[in-house]
Formats: sequence, structure tokens, C-alpha cells
Amino acid sequence: MKIIALIDGEHYLPVTIAALKELGERVGKVVGTVFIGGIEKLKSVDSIRELGFPYTMDKDRFAAVRQGLQRFRPDLVYDLSDEPVVSYEDRFQLANLILEANVSYAGADFRFDPPRFADVMRKPSLTIAGTGKRIGKTAIGGYVGRTLSSREKGGRNSYHPCIVTMGRGGPPHPEIIRGEDIELTPLFLMNEFKEGKHAASDHYEDALIARLTTIGCRRCGGGFTGQVFSSVVEQGATIANKLPHKLVIFEGSGASFPPIRTDSWIMLVGANQPYNRIQSYMGPYRLNKADLILITQCDKPLVTDVRSLRMRQISQKIAPKARVVRTRFRPKPLKSITGKKIIWITTLPKRMAPVLKSYLEETYGCQVCKISHSLSNRPKLKEELNRINLSLDAVLVELKAAAVDMATRWGLKQNLDVIYQDNIPISVDRDLVLADEVIRCAELAKKRFGQRS
Repeated sequence: MKIIALIDGEHYLPVTIAALKELGERVGKVVGTVFIGGIEKLKSVDSIRELGFPYTMDKDRFAAVRQGLQRFRPDLVYDLSDEPVVSYEDRFQLANLILEANVSYAGADFRFDPPRFADVMRKPSLTIAGTGKRIGKTAIGGYVGRTLSSREKGGRNSYHPCIVTMGRGGPPHPEIIRGEDIELTPLFLMNEFKEGKHAASDHYEDALIARLTTIGCRRCGGGFTGQVFSSVVEQGATIANKLPHKLVIFEGSGASFPPIRTDSWIMLVGANQPYNRIQSYMGPYRLNKADLILITQCDKPLVTDVRSLRMRQISQKIAPKARVVRTRFRPKPLKSITGKKIIWITTLPKRMAPVLKSYLEETYGCQVCKISHSLSNRPKLKEELNRINLSLDAVLVELKAAAVDMATRWGLKQNLDVIYQDNIPISVDRDLVLADEVIRCAELAKKRFGQRS
């Protein structure tokens, strides 16, 4: 193992020399050093030559590390520096920089390894991932699938995509749902639930909203850089290779990445997430993987225009090579609700209820009599449903969380129409057409796959 060591001038030179020797004996071959600052315990900066190793140095410590990575091509960067030369924030910046070079970064009591992406795809593929949960990955996955199969305005039908998901409630073995061929009705989903399946898992939702073939997988655990502890996604990728579809869309889960090497990336950032989630920790590493960054939920009163624009600017600064588009979501019933009195069961933040209630009523001609925001809280949803004493015609519900085992089952028992909904992304930025950006990512995937195959 080739190692470069980060060193500083806050340690006396004999101490650093001894530590480098120990590092070589315990960990691997030290091939170089990077001086990242501090001069208190050095006669002069030139004293670094006495270490006996080649080194890089720059007024900008991060530039010095980049130079070291390029010059020495290490497998591991080991940090022998300490405060006050580097702070905790500095070390996260270093981690982002080093991991982006696909190199491990370690110190006395920490280690970050770049995520492992299995190189198994035999056809073009793209990843849809995010910086957190409930920021719209499944809705975007469905939209991307429809756009690349001409089911969305401005889309094309030349890609023939399928979707591989990796939910926390996914099946123990990859499961195919042929959304092009079957209709996912409330009764169909109830039968799936009765067979012990999580019929509101991501691959069901994608099959429903995109009308495409989906392959459902499961995963558990998620690390700083999007690595999962365990998953069956690689098995799902093998199945996708055997299908007739020409392009595979891999959909992440929460802040975790599909562990598959793909050819282009779409990264989602929630407009209401803390800025430091994007600027610090492993935010820069995540964003720099992207060809397209979608700032989602850019909607008042959830966030102001100023905040969503600021998030766009931050993202663009971190990942200057990516396109950045601000978006908002609007609900779309998958069947007519015109003239119906409905209960709407959703994961929607309560602050958005007045805006989207009016949107539903004005756009689709329904009457929203009750809104439950408890779709992801089964005990609370059960209480709310038990208290309902209204004259209703239909249940409108997103296909996630308790949508089947509670909302659908309750609606059918009440002899109500159960109608599922999609969430449609709409670009806030008029200078960028969302469908065009999605097609650009698909074209990048085709081009890059061709170059490496």
C-alpha cells in the first residue's frame, strides 16, 4: 500500500521522523509527504527536507494535497497533523478532496474509504441519488423514466429504460415488476401486501407512476459517503443486464448511493436542508459526482426564493461542472378526482397544505375535505382514520410508507375510490428545461459507456 502523510510544523522534526518510520512499519510504504502548515517547532520551512521523503507544499494546503495526490498516486493519505493546524472542518474538507480522488483518508482514530461501486453494467446506466430522505428521489426517478420513454412532455422514446430501486423496505431478493404490462390497482397492491410484500416500496411506486419495468432491491445502513452496509443491488443490476431494456436507472435511498458504477449522475438537494449539509461533512463529495443537480422543494412557504437561489449558488460553486436546476413538486392524481370529495393522505409538510390544497381543488375540480400528513407515522394515521366522520368519495394517497396496509385498506373498507398520486417536478428556473437536462444526462451515459466498453 502506497501512503502519503500529511505533516505540520507543530511537531518537532524528530517526532515526525519517528512517526513516519512507525507508519511505514505498521501500515504501508510511505512514498511522500504533504506539508499543510504550522511552523512553531521548525527552524524554517526548508527543514522539511530533513525528513528524507519527497514532499509537496503550497500556501493553500488543499492545493498542496491535490499536488501530492497527483504526484505520488497513493492508496492512502494518512494525517499526522493536529490542531491548531487543522480543524474538524478542515478535515472534512480534506476528506472530500481525497475521496474524490478515489483514495482513502485516515488518521489516529478515523478512516474514510471511498465507496465501492461494482463495475458490472453491460449497458448505459445513470444514478439518481440525494443528500437526504424525503426530498423527492422516487418522484424524480419516475419523471426521468417517463422522460426517457416519451411518457412525459418533451421526452424521447429511444432509451427504453428500466429502474432499479434499493429501499429500506425492499425485498430480500431482487423482484421484477413489469409496469409496462400490468396495472397496479388498489386490489392488486392489497393482494401483494397479503402475500407479505411491502407493496408501497419504491419499485412499486416507480412501476405505478412511470409505467416501466422496475427491479426492487433492499439495502441496510448508510455511511458518510453514501456507502451502504448491505444490499442486493448488485444482483438487481445483473438482472437488469439480462432484460431487453437499453438504459438502466439506479435510484438511491435516503442519502445512500446504489453501489453500482454508472455513467452519469443526477443528485437531489432539498432546498430546506441546512447549508452546512451541502458545504461541509461529505456534501461536496456527493455534489461533485453529479452531472445534474436538482434543488427540490423550492416552494413557498417551505423556503423563500432567496433561500432556494442561495442553495443553487452554493451547489454551483461546489460543483461547477454540473448543471443546477431549482424545482418544485405538484401533486397529480393518476385517475380523475373531478367532482369528488376526498381525503388526501400524504407525507407533505404541513406548511405546504394550504398551497397544494388550493392547487388540487383548482386544477382537478375536487373538494379536499381532510388532509392527513401522517402517511409515514402508522400509529398517528390509525388514530386519524378512526376519527373520520365525513361524507367522502375517494382517498388520494402517495404510494409510500403506510399507503397500502393502512390507507388503501381503510379506503376499500369504507367503499371509497382509492386513487394514487404522483408528484410532478416543475422547473423554477426558466432558463433550463428539465426534460432537456434529463435527456442530456442520458446522452452522457450512452457516450461514456461507449468510451469505456
